[in-house]
Amino acid sequence: MRKQKHLVVLGLGSFGAALADRAHRNGCRVTGVDSSETRVEELKHVLHEAVIADVTDRDSLAQLPLAAADSVIISLGERYEQSILCALHVKELGARRVLAKGVTPAHGRILKKLGVDQVIYPEQEAAVYWADKETWTNVVDFLPIDPEYGLVELVVPSAFNGKTLQEANLRQKFGVHVIGVKDVMLSKMTLVPPADFRMNDEQLLLVIGSKDALEKFRAVK
Repeated sequence: MRKQKHLVVLGLGSFGAALADRAHRNGCRVTGVDSSETRVEELKHVLHEAVIADVTDRDSLAQLPLAAADSVIISLGERYEQSILCALHVKELGARRVLAKGVTPAHGRILKKLGVDQVIYPEQEAAVYWADKETWTNVVDFLPIDPEYGLVELVVPSAFNGKTLQEANLRQKFGVHVIGVKDVMLSKMTLVPPADFRMNDEQLLLVIGSKDALEKFRAVK
């Protein structure tokens, strides 16, 4: 039986609350901690453990299952000093994997110096996502995988209508890989389509590659 993941979310503002809710929906056990009784009460329905505590207080943090959790997420909004102090305590208390919300690059660098495994910049990441989605022609959706790579869902370009994947030779010409094709009319998805799969203008391609390669490919008419 698959082990249930356990996340500890420190700070239940808008980001922390949304993360806790989504993790719960994904089947994770979530411990949520905030100094605000109101915030904790509002999320009791998604939290396995709901704790009212000051997440910058080392003694309070020592009472939490930080070392046993799969991940600890620090979400303290614009409060630089509190976020840094919390990260310091969490690492000293043996947390295995720590993620923290960053506000500025300088703040992020300090968090990394303290041993935080990943710094999250929600506003910047959302801005990049929507800018790419709204400005890339033919693109229905865009998912950044890391700073260099992404996954796009886009309409089959007219230049490839009626061609097979082998004939289009997308890997050699553009450096991208088609990992799926969605037929809009039939509501059917073909994952890892074969080389002789024929494309048409009623399909959406799921394409993965570097952002430079995706930019080159999506410019095809």
